Amino acid sequence: MGDLHGFLRRLLLDASYILVRFGDAVWHRREAPAEGGNRVVPSVEGEESAVDQLEAVAVVRDVFYLAENQIPFFVVDKIHQLTFLDCNTPAVHAIARYAHDLLRGTEYSVATPTKVEEPERPPEPANLLHLLHMHFTPTVLTSSSGGGRPVGRWRTAMEYYFAGVTFKKRPLNLSAKGGARCILDVKVSGSGGTLEVPQLRIDGETWRLLRNLMALEQSNPMAAGTHLTAYCVFMSQLASTATDVELLSRRGVIVHGLGNNGEVAKHFADLCKGAVFDADDAEQNYLRAVWQTLDRGFRSRPRRWMAWLKKKYFANPWLAAGLVAATVGLVCTVIQAVYSVLGYLKPGN
Repeated sequence: MGDLHGFLRRLLLDASYILVRFGDAVWHRREAPAEGGNRVVPSVEGEESAVDQLEAVAVVRDVFYLAENQIPFFVVDKIHQLTFLDCNTPAVHAIARYAHDLLRGTEYSVATPTKVEEPERPPEPANLLHLLHMHFTPTVLTSSSGGGRPVGRWRTAMEYYFAGVTFKKRPLNLSAKGGARCILDVKVSGSGGTLEVPQLRIDGETWRLLRNLMALEQSNPMAAGTHLTAYCVFMSQLASTATDVELLSRRGVIVHGLGNNGEVAKHFADLCKGAVFDADDAEQNYLRAVWQTLDRGFRSRPRRWMAWLKKKYFANPWLAAGLVAATVGLVCTVIQAVYSVLGYLKPGN
């Protein structure tokens, strides 16, 4: 019985802390009863001391990111209802606003998850990690038939580059033309010649967040889906070497402040270890059509030859001018040879 009371006490303390820290509950403090009974009033701005930035990062990491440190959200919501009887706003509204601002600040997502049947209300999450996961949904799920080549590994960024693929940073902005809503919005344009990828800003917490979101999908793929796992597999194989990370950094697809590109590549290489994922399943892999488009271009010899010619000769203007001059000289020589043969065969003409 003591263990049960201790467990319930921990739930109460954790839920209360979440409401105060992330749900704006500090702005709804009860005063002494007035003539009209109990009332809720806002606290004075600046009453609380500012939280140290490093402590704030640690709090977000431990409460939002860690899969093993989650409290069921219905517990938080029920305590909120019992604490603020005259408050009609669900706890999920304020906490969802915090999660939205958190992901917008880290530039991982600008999306706002909504219910299909009630667009004005946010959906009910299972826990705070699930609330973050709801913001990671591709704008358009590309359709892909079951036919075609079986989906294998993604090529590295350098392999795609030498096959003529151009990498382009896709803006994370719903109001901009062609903008993305989250980092999962990867698309191919230009008949497979351009791969548009939203910028991934990497810091010390990026890997922890991605791994725990993948763990959420791995534990319940029917409810959470596998979109983020598909994205992590894509990035881990695309940026698996230091030269890949360097190329993607130059194109603005990756921004990081770690020690070197090799360190980032090692983190990417280790990102999906132990993950169970069927890349050839169109239901699990929302990037299946993107892989097939890039694979067709990669296996096209004319495209590879043109890409090699462009990078070898047309990257340097002097080499390009020399190639054009040599081509013109060759054409003139061929024409001269043709006329010489015709003059020999038909001397009267």
